[in-house]
Amino acid sequence: MKLKKVVELLEAKTLNSCFNEETEVISACGCDLMSDVLAFVKDQALLLTGLVNPQVVRTAEMMDMKAIVFVRGKTPGEEIVSLADDAGIAILSTEFPLYISCGKLYSEGLYK
Repeated sequence: MKLKKVVELLEAKTLNSCFNEETEVISACGCDLMSDVLAFVKDQALLLTGLVNPQVVRTAEMMDMKAIVFVRGKTPGEEIVSLADDAGIAILSTEFPLYISCGKLYSEGLYK
């Protein structure tokens, strides 16, 4: 699924300059526990989380994730946006809760 479709489905805002609507993600992970992300995530994944701190970006970078979606309308501060820019990770924000966001993506074919 392309990030353009993710933005459309989640009615998301793009928050940094690394957003490329043609970037492809092949799996998604909805999680607030970064140790679970490290244990279970596959390449080219999209991370959905309500946790807003620098460790989210550092974890996403370690796992070669392409984008992070902050749920429940959360928006990261400048430090987090800057870290994501440096890592080449797109940052998005949606008003939907984690459960609904994951369900919307799943129902449109993002299964893994």
